[in-house]
Amino acid sequence: MDPAATAMNGPTFRNATATDVDALVKLIESAYRGESSRVGWTTEADILAGQRTDPEGVLEAVVSPAGRVLVVEGDGTIIACCQLEHRGDHAYFGMFAVSPTLQGAGLGKTVLAEAERTAREAWSVSEMRMTVIAQREDLIAWYERRGYRRTGRMSPFPYGDERFGIPQRDDLQFELLVKPLV
Repeated sequence: MDPAATAMNGPTFRNATATDVDALVKLIESAYRGESSRVGWTTEADILAGQRTDPEGVLEAVVSPAGRVLVVEGDGTIIACCQLEHRGDHAYFGMFAVSPTLQGAGLGKTVLAEAERTAREAWSVSEMRMTVIAQREDLIAWYERRGYRRTGRMSPFPYGDERFGIPQRDDLQFELLVKPLV
């Protein structure tokens, strides 16, 4: 069966396990880096080269007692994921990836809604937070359409740490986005 059809007919959500790490790294890299990422609209290939993540970082998120990585499967294949981390009165949303060939069909909205529901139910948090590269205006606009607001609070990009990529410009920074979960 076509993974796109399966994804839209009701994806399966579950918590990631250590055995998912390699598939998760492959998915995340395909959504953000290199030529494969250009099939979708979330590519960062024009602003960052190198890796987006690594197996150690993904495993750390998967086994963290303070959070979880949600995996989305379609026809037995991992097609999307996101990280949720409980941080007191709020949850942090990150490591969000949708297979480039499935982007633009509504799966991302479904994953984000499930992440918000999970954070509310699991931790009774009142807010979801995330950081997005401030220069990614199209991505920020997508989050704004889903109720997130820009805070203007910036944090530096980790220049010199190639675990997060090799910047292709010198003005990258992260902006904090927030959404009430009421």
